[in-house]
Amino acid sequence: MVTEKSASAPVGRPTSRRRRRQRRSEKGTIVWRWRRAWFLLALLFVLGVSGVGYLFTQVPLPDKDPRLDQTTFVCASDVTTGCNQDNSIAQLSGAVDRVNVTYDRLPPVLIDAVLAAEDRDFYNHAGVDPIGIGRALWANLRNQGEQQGGSTITQQYVKNVYLTQERTYTRKLKEAALAVKLERELPKQEILLRYLNTIYFGRGAYGVEAASRTYFSKPVEQLTLPEAAYLAGLIRAPETADANRGPEDRNAVANLATAVNRRNSVLDAMLVVGSITQTEYGAAKATKFETVGPRTVQRNYGDVANPQWGTEYFVDHVRQWLVREGGFTDADAFGGGLRVYTTIDMGMQEAAADAVTSTLDRPDDPAGALVAIDELGAVRAMYGGNDFDNNKVNLATGTLGGGGGRQPGSSFKPFALAEAVAQGIPLTKTYNAPAKLVIPGANDGQDWEVGNYGDAGLGRLDLVSATAKSSNTAYAQLMLEVGPENVVAMAKRLGITSPLDPFPATVLGTEEVSVLDMASAYSTFADNGVHIDPYVVTRVTDARGMVLYENEVTRDEVLDPEQAKQVNWALNQVVEGGTGKGAQFGQPAAGKTGTTDEYKDAWFVGYTCRLTAAVWVGYPGTESRLMKNVHGIEVTGGSLPATIWRKFMTSATRELDACAFERPERSTEVAPDATTPSPPSPTSSTPTGTTPPIEPPITPTTRPPTTTTPPTTAPPPSSTTIAPGPG
Repeated sequence: MVTEKSASAPVGRPTSRRRRRQRRSEKGTIVWRWRRAWFLLALLFVLGVSGVGYLFTQVPLPDKDPRLDQTTFVCASDVTTGCNQDNSIAQLSGAVDRVNVTYDRLPPVLIDAVLAAEDRDFYNHAGVDPIGIGRALWANLRNQGEQQGGSTITQQYVKNVYLTQERTYTRKLKEAALAVKLERELPKQEILLRYLNTIYFGRGAYGVEAASRTYFSKPVEQLTLPEAAYLAGLIRAPETADANRGPEDRNAVANLATAVNRRNSVLDAMLVVGSITQTEYGAAKATKFETVGPRTVQRNYGDVANPQWGTEYFVDHVRQWLVREGGFTDADAFGGGLRVYTTIDMGMQEAAADAVTSTLDRPDDPAGALVAIDELGAVRAMYGGNDFDNNKVNLATGTLGGGGGRQPGSSFKPFALAEAVAQGIPLTKTYNAPAKLVIPGANDGQDWEVGNYGDAGLGRLDLVSATAKSSNTAYAQLMLEVGPENVVAMAKRLGITSPLDPFPATVLGTEEVSVLDMASAYSTFADNGVHIDPYVVTRVTDARGMVLYENEVTRDEVLDPEQAKQVNWALNQVVEGGTGKGAQFGQPAAGKTGTTDEYKDAWFVGYTCRLTAAVWVGYPGTESRLMKNVHGIEVTGGSLPATIWRKFMTSATRELDACAFERPERSTEVAPDATTPSPPSPTSSTPTGTTPPIEPPITPTTRPPTTTTPPTTAPPPSSTTIAPGPG
């Protein structure tokens, strides 16, 4: 039976129960309709969790002891151990100035400042701070200003050492994973130390030691609270918080304000965590920034000691040696943290610079170079210039220094003398020394014309007198007697490394050599005929003191003691009564002058038993200027070069023992007044019958052959006599 109420219900309209069933059916339909999307999202979630898990468990730590670029220090000879920033004469850092320190050198105030500013919970987390990461991710998603980091100190270290600086979520996940792994490998103290040794503080300074010296000119141990807070404030963005960029910098005012805010925020954090007291906080905030050093332009080799003495040229030579001969790479030299112990004596270096600059003291004067080598082969001074910033050519090292060699003039003659003595030719042997001499067929089949300086006929001379008077015509005959090839070989054994052609005229100094070469070769005479290769580095270690290289002195006997004694006696007579009298300085010395054609180059190379020095004077490069009127004189080897040598040796040998040069048996002293005129010959001009005075010192030379290849294959050079210059 149908009731009235039920009968009055609208046909086809769902009841409440039916509506609820319909809504449930519709909901089920929506879930079902999007089931694939929900499944894909669930799959992505699982994969994401698995990927994060893989990163944290399977990604390997690249190297827990990675190599980091460190500054290389170069020290003078007075430093034999512990070469460092304080006692070095130069620093090789490339673009990275870093000096690693040990944990015990870190002042607690610096550790507290960095932890308060960068990672207050450093000792409590396991490498990652989830709250910090979440905060950074949320800020980045909302794109609120610049990207946020939220990284722990461990994560920052991982990013700087193992990863790139790209701002991606993948890199962030790798950073977190590696941070966790690193925390399992290393103790907290080690991680903090590595972080403080790698973080960038601006001005090219990496690590707290370099930063402390760059900004405050002090080692890290001496940092005060305000200074430590300032450095900690730089870590976030050092270039915008440099407190002393200089008044000319348009950002100087803004940077100073940023520096104040950064430092004060670090002090605020230190006060909050309780690492400083209220009194310390107030005093530090009141401290001005006067102690922050000015921003300076980095020099070629850092803070070079006494660049006015030409130190940079020596340092550059050492740098080249490290790569060319020492077995190190450029990366090692500029970032390997090497400790390079060198031979340079800064007292002698000053004496060398003073000798050159006090003699060549006028604006239009020629240049000068000097190299000094001791009896053990150590280069004690090297003056190749004093303006490295504007001219990097080292005048003392020839082609090794970026320039070219110079003709040595008659200072080459002792190499022919040494060969003659080695062949058994006695010093007493005499040669006709006319003003001019024509030797038929000597110049590769052509006549060789040779002349003495000033067309002076010197009569008949023994080898001692021929050396003292620097007779070209006598030495031309000696050259042919002993053989050009033998003389060149002797010069090489004595220490000349430059290429030499065996021309007859080579004996008159027509080939090019370096000042270093000449000092090396003459040092063989000083060492009684034993050659020691000159060296500038005694030892190289790494930053921890492990020896990587140690020089070993090797000796090669070129002349036996008696032969060396004869050469030394002859060269001693050059100084005692020949063209080198201007070099006398109070100790027994030996040496030889040299001057090239038209006064282009002038030399004096000499030695005592303890020290050898070579001096060159001339206009550098390819300048065609001649030294015909310098200080009112024509510059010869016995004038300005001998003066420079005398000044240097007077100072450099002050504390060195003196040794006499003994007269060998069957030798003769130089006797300027005892020259015996020789009868004229068909190939020589008639002597004048008088001997020119020894002063002014002279050493004649002739022009070199026009070819640079050996005469056996070269076309014959010109046989025309060239007006010789003095020596």
